[in-house]
Amino acid sequence: MYEELKAVREKCLSCKKCGLAESRHNIVFDDGIPNPKLMLIGEAPGFYEDKEGKPFVGKAGQLLDKIFASVGLSRDKDVYICNTIKCRPPENRNPLPEEKEACWEYLKAQIDIIRPKMILLCGNVAVQSILGSVGGITRIRGKWFEGGENVHGAKLMPIFHPSYLLRNDSREKGSPKWLMWQDIQEIRREYDKL
Repeated sequence: MYEELKAVREKCLSCKKCGLAESRHNIVFDDGIPNPKLMLIGEAPGFYEDKEGKPFVGKAGQLLDKIFASVGLSRDKDVYICNTIKCRPPENRNPLPEEKEACWEYLKAQIDIIRPKMILLCGNVAVQSILGSVGGITRIRGKWFEGGENVHGAKLMPIFHPSYLLRNDSREKGSPKWLMWQDIQEIRREYDKL
């Protein structure tokens, strides 16, 4: 598994299939541990990710780690993390359809190699990339979807992106942070069944 991922990463390093390659500092390929139980697919690299070459390393990444830790999970032992696209879009804009299409071969290879039982779709871009137009994240988060052939039948759950949670600080019942707490507990329950 590690050697296969390394080969895909090497190919990605020299990718020039879209204009994002011209402005990137690093490709942001993956982090965590290749675990067939749980994969998280994020949206696109931000400033800090582009600098370090790893997904979820800024404040949003710190919050994601705390969310996982709240139920005894960690990227070092339990979660494989990657993004929909591997290069940072200018000004952190959403990736364009042609950019997502150019990167699909790398994301698909990661899914094919890991063959995860559960995939967390972190944010709208990840949801649209895997599930298509099924609705906005606030309406569909926390619900399980059955994945098709593209994801080898994995169970899929859309979750709020941690950057959204950072902008919505309330912990009151019904708030995004409160909803995320419900979701991560459900994810842990399903993880323990595997």
